[in-house]
Amino acid sequence: MSTVEVAFNPFDPSFGRDPYPQWAVLRDNDPVHQTPIGFWLLLRYDDIHRFVRDPALSVEERHASNALIDAIMEQALGDRYAEFQDRGSRTMLNLDPPDHTRLRRLVNKAFTPRRIEQLRPRIQQLVDEALDRVEAEGRLEVIGDLAFPLPFAVISEMLGMPDTDSVQLREWSGTLVRGLEPIVDPELINAIADAGDNMRNLCSEAIAWKRQNPADDLLTAMIAAEEAGDMLTDEELIEQVMLLYIAGHETTVNLIGNGTLALLRNPDQLRRLVEDPSLDVNAIEELLRYDPPVQMTRRITLQDVEVGGKTIGAGTFVACVIASANRDPAHWGPDADRLDLSRPNANHHLSFGGGAHYCLGAALARLEAQVAIGTLIRRFPGLELAGEPEWNGRMNLRGRANVPAVWSS
Repeated sequence: MSTVEVAFNPFDPSFGRDPYPQWAVLRDNDPVHQTPIGFWLLLRYDDIHRFVRDPALSVEERHASNALIDAIMEQALGDRYAEFQDRGSRTMLNLDPPDHTRLRRLVNKAFTPRRIEQLRPRIQQLVDEALDRVEAEGRLEVIGDLAFPLPFAVISEMLGMPDTDSVQLREWSGTLVRGLEPIVDPELINAIADAGDNMRNLCSEAIAWKRQNPADDLLTAMIAAEEAGDMLTDEELIEQVMLLYIAGHETTVNLIGNGTLALLRNPDQLRRLVEDPSLDVNAIEELLRYDPPVQMTRRITLQDVEVGGKTIGAGTFVACVIASANRDPAHWGPDADRLDLSRPNANHHLSFGGGAHYCLGAALARLEAQVAIGTLIRRFPGLELAGEPEWNGRMNLRGRANVPAVWSS
């Protein structure tokens, strides 16, 4: 292994434009890396594959201690710090078994592959309607016209949410998920706290509305579980609704946006997919691998753990860099950085995590992306970029704020 000294620096402007060179340097030179602000990074496929499936590791942040980050948070938030730390701690995303198992069981049946496949006609209808609206113009902005409205409409309908201001919610949601990455800016920390309060109020109001307007939807079913008193508390109900509402669209926006952009930047692969619909399923797996909608996931050590000849102490926050694992040549071979829609092992990607916390919405995200991207590129086969896309400013849920495209008739 190289002895070159390297350091994780997400604040380098080049990292925002393209993090993959930094991931590669770290993976090649220090694949089990302690960052300057205390937490650790894992960058190799095999190490991350092991970590995300290890039941001896935790996702509950109460088990981790990072004095520097905690001090920054407390100084930024003041009297709001304790409440901020508690928020989100009851979601299934942030709980270990058995609480994770109990909460996930409540909603799991709504996300089975069979139930999700039944949504295909509705998803196709939503995609067709979105493209109908832009066809006459000969151009679209992929994020605003398709990638955001589609998953937002689908998860809203699955939950049975009342109509809401999607522009405002997109802003709150986009700010709130910045809490999933290293942050030291006091202004941003407070903005995240404000967005969390606003989202919480929105979901609380939706629950109150749904109590008066029950229907055959997921939110009604969750309220029934809360009212039974033995499966879901009031706080758990609010936090699960927030999680499903946000996670139900944020990651799929990136999958559709990043995936479409990858195709537009690799016209040979775009042509292959336009001409060969049999590639549709594997293409989504390769797009998930190539530029995943979530760059990293986390685990927390409950005891000392040896990885790659280093010992990570108990109570340590470990970021598993999925984006690096998905391009690790040790697993994928020398063409790991190349987009290949027929890659035979594309579904080995780690973009949906693993173990007990394997992504609940994986089947839904795959279906939405398959229908959205497949329909878009075949309806407008001359699709091409109409300008340089802007980064959405997020390190973890990394995607584009916009992807302008045009097509020739």
